[in-house]
Amino acid sequence: MTNRHYWLLIAALLAGCAQVPVETAAPAVKPPKLVVFIAIDGLPMRQVMNERAHFAPDGFRRFLDQGAWYSEAHYSHGYTVTAAGHSVMLTGASPWRSGVIGNEWRDPLTNAEVYCTGDADYHYIGAKTAPLAGTSPGNLKAETVGDVLRRLHPESKVIAISGKDRGAILPGGHAGTAYMYMSETGHFASSTYYEAQHPQWVEAFNASGAADKYFGKTWSLLLPESAYAGSAPFDQPWQADAGNGKHLPAVVNGGLSAPGPKFYAALLPSPFGDALTLDFARAAIAGEQLGAGKDRTDILAISLSSHDYINHPFGPESRMSQDHLLWLDQHLQAFFRDLDQRIGKDNYILMLTADHGFADTPEWSRQQGRDAGRVPLSAISKAMEDALQTRFGAGPWVRSMSSSGYLFNEALIRERGLKSDDIYAVAQAAVKLVPGIADAFTRAQLAGSDMSNPYLVAMRKSWDPERAAPLQVIVKPYWLATGRAQGSSHGTPYEYDNHVPLLAWGAAWFGKGEVREPVAVVDIAPTLARILKLPAPAQSEGQPLPLPR
Repeated sequence: MTNRHYWLLIAALLAGCAQVPVETAAPAVKPPKLVVFIAIDGLPMRQVMNERAHFAPDGFRRFLDQGAWYSEAHYSHGYTVTAAGHSVMLTGASPWRSGVIGNEWRDPLTNAEVYCTGDADYHYIGAKTAPLAGTSPGNLKAETVGDVLRRLHPESKVIAISGKDRGAILPGGHAGTAYMYMSETGHFASSTYYEAQHPQWVEAFNASGAADKYFGKTWSLLLPESAYAGSAPFDQPWQADAGNGKHLPAVVNGGLSAPGPKFYAALLPSPFGDALTLDFARAAIAGEQLGAGKDRTDILAISLSSHDYINHPFGPESRMSQDHLLWLDQHLQAFFRDLDQRIGKDNYILMLTADHGFADTPEWSRQQGRDAGRVPLSAISKAMEDALQTRFGAGPWVRSMSSSGYLFNEALIRERGLKSDDIYAVAQAAVKLVPGIADAFTRAQLAGSDMSNPYLVAMRKSWDPERAAPLQVIVKPYWLATGRAQGSSHGTPYEYDNHVPLLAWGAAWFGKGEVREPVAVVDIAPTLARILKLPAPAQSEGQPLPLPR
């Protein structure tokens, strides 16, 4: 029996007898017919605030002018990357509970590579499945709101869609159905974890050549040049070409004369990747009749990946990033208005957040007067290896980098009759001397209860002792640990990486106005559970969000 079959069996067994506790503070209004949950990959809150005056009337401003928005929403875990963030949103569980400690890691016992949603037991439907491809939620130790919903109400539907496999699979949970973009074909596909074959509406969408209509489209600035005066100009030496050049206007064709794999890959780091994802979401709403059930609630989770694909090569401070956010805003406005027409304004709710923020590129940060730079990954491992060989003799002692930490040669440690904690302590002292490194935490610290260091507390929430490395390393603010000379990234416990938008719309359920009280992304899941009159997911550590006063 597969994991998915297990979850659905439990749903069927419990459907007739489950008693759903309702909190006394739960809204008296009936649950909505549809929950539309949107994640913007790699969108820091500061970018939303910077562009507020430039937004269209009914995109992001639907939340800011008509909804409830949380100006101080943060992730509480320290290693802020895509998979970790997506695992938190609808489970309410930080990585130390969800088990999703990063996008990838190494098995501490075997040193084998592990991908967050990789599962060799399943393959994509109608598409090539590479080794370690994301095909199931098997590594997710927590349940989602959608899992609880389907356990208690099996007739409800949970559909998750993304440009990235992890962006669909993790919010979709164990009992939903995930669809992800195939960058070689321009199609969307699910895997055999979820279904043996695609429903007809998916086949029809892919057969329509929906991606091809964006071939040769021009990405140009939406605003006059003067509106971009505060952004980093085009064609900076620290910026990389993501497939569409380093300046605008740009023709999105992948350098081809007709649609092909390079074009389909180039769609993602452009505004048209999000447009295509929302096209598929519209097809899912129609094909699955989401929100059309008389007495059921459905969930549609959409993760829009293009902003992350643009911020990595150009940085969030760039004109590319600024303009992409404005295009995204217009795409959202069109999508929301379609929802109004199809579902009805009073029948659905919207929630929007991001999986992580983003650091400015170090070179730009230095121009702004900050202490910033790049720490070569090779310098980190060399510093530890040199110190360990000096103290304990010939190695190698450092085995591999794993997610945000380092694994060591435990077999050699045992062979020499040494204690692992002594090895970790020497490596910790060495790595803290590397320029650009702020701190490092050992297994003993991560397993302890010291709350005096906020970065230790944050990294502890990213540390699953069964999966995570015994030495966790963090860089100084505005520094990147990287092997690349261009672009930017994320993954730290600092505000620019953990401060994200948390926006909600649906007056009957959320009210209207800004909430300045600090909240956490783990609060989303119990909030949605309360609205849907469900118990919170079992591993959730959050609490229902406060409403505007």
